[in-house]
Amino acid sequence: MTRSERPDEPVKAVVQQYWNGRAESYDDDGISGVHADEQREAWLSVLRPWVGEGPQSVLDLGCGTGTLSVLLAAAGHDVTGIDLSPEMLGRAREKAQRAGLSIDFGVGDAEQLPVPENGYDVVTARHLIWTLPTPAAAVQEWRRVVRPGGRLVLVEGYWDFPEPFEGYETIHDDLPLYDGRPPAELAAFLREGGFDTVECEPLSEPVLWGEEPEQELYLVAVDVSE
Repeated sequence: MTRSERPDEPVKAVVQQYWNGRAESYDDDGISGVHADEQREAWLSVLRPWVGEGPQSVLDLGCGTGTLSVLLAAAGHDVTGIDLSPEMLGRAREKAQRAGLSIDFGVGDAEQLPVPENGYDVVTARHLIWTLPTPAAAVQEWRRVVRPGGRLVLVEGYWDFPEPFEGYETIHDDLPLYDGRPPAELAAFLREGGFDTVECEPLSEPVLWGEEPEQELYLVAVDVSE
C-alpha cells in the first residue's frame, strides 16, 4: 500500500506514533543506548575529530532520547536537539537534567527545520535518514542551516531486514532509504546531492554499541563548502 492509497494516514504521523511508543524502552534496546563510561569515551573519541574540539554550535536532528545530544553537550558544545516524537524528547530532557546539562530540545521535522539559515557549525543525526520520506530534500535543508565551512556528521547503518520492520509495515515503501544503505551507497547519494567532500568511518567496535553489532554501522561526514 502506498501513501497515496491512505490519505488519512500520513507517513510522518505513523513515524511519530511509532517512536512515541518506543520512547520508554528505546535506550534498553540493543545498540540504542549509551550506559557505561567506557562506551561514552569510545563515542567521544569517534565524534571529536569530526565535530571539533572547541565549543561548536550543534544541531542534533532526530535526537531521540538524546544519545548524541548529551554526549556532545558534556564535551562542551552548545547543543540543540530536534525530534518528531514528543515522548522521545521527554526522555532526552530527563537525561540531560540528570547529567546537569543545558540542552535546548524541541519538536520539529528534520525535513522542514524551524531554524535560521547558517545557524550552526555542525549538524548531527543518528540513524535518522532511513526514516525520512524525502531524504534528498532533507539533506539540502541540513545544508541550509549549516554555516559555510561547517559539517554534517551522520551515524548510519545498513540493516537489510528480510521483512518490513515492525511498526513500519504500511509505510516502508514510502521511505527511499528504508533499511539504510551500505556506506559507499550513502556516500554516493550525498555526492549526488552536491556535496563534494564525503568521508566514511566504520563503527564496528563492540564497545560503541555495548554488544557485537549485527548490522553494518558507520559514520559519514560531509563538509559544507563556502
